[in-house]
Amino acid sequence: MIWNKVLKKALFFLLPSILFACSVSYSFQGGRLNYDLVKTVTIREFPNRTPNYPLLSQTLDQALRKRYIEQTRLVPVNSGGDIEIEGEITQYSVQGMAVKDNFESLTRLTIALRVKYTNHKEANSDADQTFSAFREFNASRSINEVEDQLVKEIVEELVDKIYNETVASW
Repeated sequence: MIWNKVLKKALFFLLPSILFACSVSYSFQGGRLNYDLVKTVTIREFPNRTPNYPLLSQTLDQALRKRYIEQTRLVPVNSGGDIEIEGEITQYSVQGMAVKDNFESLTRLTIALRVKYTNHKEANSDADQTFSAFREFNASRSINEVEDQLVKEIVEELVDKIYNETVASW
C-alpha cells in the first residue's frame, strides 16, 4: 500500500519531466534552411546546351520550381532571391550498352546538369557541382518510343539530387 502511494507520486513528478525532456521533432521541409534568414528563392532557367529534346529545359525548370515551392516555405521571386539556383544542361546522350546476362542489348539515356546554388544569407552554404542520372531501355525500342517517360524519370531523380544536396539534410 505504501509502495502504491510512492509509485503514484513518482509517476506524477517523473512522467511530465520525461515527456517534456524527451521530444523528437521531424521536419521534411527544407531541413538545412534557417527560415529566420532565408525567405525567398530565385530559380533561373537552365539552358539546354545540347541539341536534343528541346523541352528538357522547361521540364526541368517546372520540376525544380515545384519541388522548392512544395517542400520549403520559400517564396519564389524572379530575381534577387535569398537563395539562387542556376545552371545548365550539359549532357543528353544516348549510347548502346553491352549485352547483359539475359542476352538483351540495352541503350542508355544520360542527362547531366551543372548546378550553382548560392545562399546569400547563410555563409558556407554555396555549391557548384554536376549531377547526372541515366535510364536504360531495351535496344529493340527506339528512343522516340521511350524518351518522354525516361526524361520524366531522369528529371525527377535529378531534382531529388539537387534538392537533397542544397536544402535537405539527408
